[in-house]
Amino acid sequence: MDGQTIKQLVAIFLAAILTENYVLNKFLGICPFLGVSKKLDTAVGMSCAVTVVMVISTAVTWPLYTYLLVPNGLGYLQTIVFILVIAALVQLLETALRKYMPPLYNALGIYLPLITTNCAVLGVTMLVLEKGAEDPTFGYLQSLVNSFGSGIGFLVAMVLFAGVRERLENCDIPETFKGLPITLVAASLVAVSFLGFNGVVDNLL
Repeated sequence: MDGQTIKQLVAIFLAAILTENYVLNKFLGICPFLGVSKKLDTAVGMSCAVTVVMVISTAVTWPLYTYLLVPNGLGYLQTIVFILVIAALVQLLETALRKYMPPLYNALGIYLPLITTNCAVLGVTMLVLEKGAEDPTFGYLQSLVNSFGSGIGFLVAMVLFAGVRERLENCDIPETFKGLPITLVAASLVAVSFLGFNGVVDNLL
C-alpha cells in the first residue's frame, strides 16, 4: 500500500467523521440520535452496535452488488437486497446482545431492532457505491474505511449530544423550550459546530 493510498484512506475516514457526518451533515439516523442520546452509556452502546452493522453490511453488500446484481442486470434490486442483509445482521446482533449483554439489550429497548430501518445504515451501503461510480479509485477497501468512519462519526455525534442533554437537565430552561424544542435547538447547534471542519479534509488530499 503506497503513501497516496494511505493518505486517501485517512482523508476518507476523517471526512466520514467530521465533514460528511451522516447525522449532523446528511441528517440520517435522526431517530436513534434523538431517542437514545439521553444517557451516555446507552448512546455509546447504540453507536457501537450501529458501527458494527454499518461495517459488516458494507462488507457484504458491496461484493453482492458489484459481482452478483450488476453482472446479472439486477441492480434495481439493490435496496431490497441491502435491507434484507441489514435485517439479518441486526437479528444476529440482537441475539448476541440479549445473550451476552442483557443490561445493554434492555437499555436499548425498541431502538435496537430499529437499526434495521435506520436510514444511516442503508445510506452508508448505498452512498459508497455512488462514490465508487464517481471515483474509480474508491473501491472495496475505501468503502469499508468510509463505513467504519461513518460509524465513528455516529458515535461522536451521539456522545457529544448525550453530554449536551445531560447538561440541559441541570439548566433552568424556559417552559416553552422544555422537552423536544430545546433538544432540537441543541442538536442544531452541535451540527453547526461541525461546519468548522469544512476544508480540513480537503487540505489532506
